[in-house]
Amino acid sequence: MKGRNMTRWRDPAKDPRQAPKSNLITAEGAARLRAILDHLSRVKRPAISEKVGEAAAQGDRSENADYTYNKKELNRVIARITYLTKRLDELQIVDRLPADTSKVFFGAYVSLEDENGVQVYLRIVGHDEIDTKKRWISIDAPMAKALLGKQVGDDAKVLTPNGDMFYTITEIDYTGKPSSSSK
Repeated sequence: MKGRNMTRWRDPAKDPRQAPKSNLITAEGAARLRAILDHLSRVKRPAISEKVGEAAAQGDRSENADYTYNKKELNRVIARITYLTKRLDELQIVDRLPADTSKVFFGAYVSLEDENGVQVYLRIVGHDEIDTKKRWISIDAPMAKALLGKQVGDDAKVLTPNGDMFYTITEIDYTGKPSSSSK
């Protein structure tokens, strides 16, 4: 079977993409997803539906590029609404601090120092909140798994494509305000 969406076969037992993902999300992340869902449902979908109706009223739909484009866009928006609705139902919102804030847990902002003395500042969040620009990593990421449960001063070994990397935790914070020594 050939097609543009076909890729090489991967053994599901060894494929890291098949590993179960955690269903944790911060309260801010859940609010952001709800806002996106609300915007798509109340603003974008009705606007695109109206465009589809106007294009359909012009006559022959088989050669109407405006109709075809807007219909595809409407289907994409409906699929996104369906996905967000299901996803929000299965997510578990973490809206309180852990009992021991001196250790790294979900939602923590962590300042690290690598072997070369380079400072790294990141946050451990849910799969739906990953943001590389902000350095927010998934709790399912190897780096996050290596950091969970550690305290300031502890070393963490992370397997990277370039080999093992060692990081020392220099700061743990749950407020999101880095100290002057971070970043």
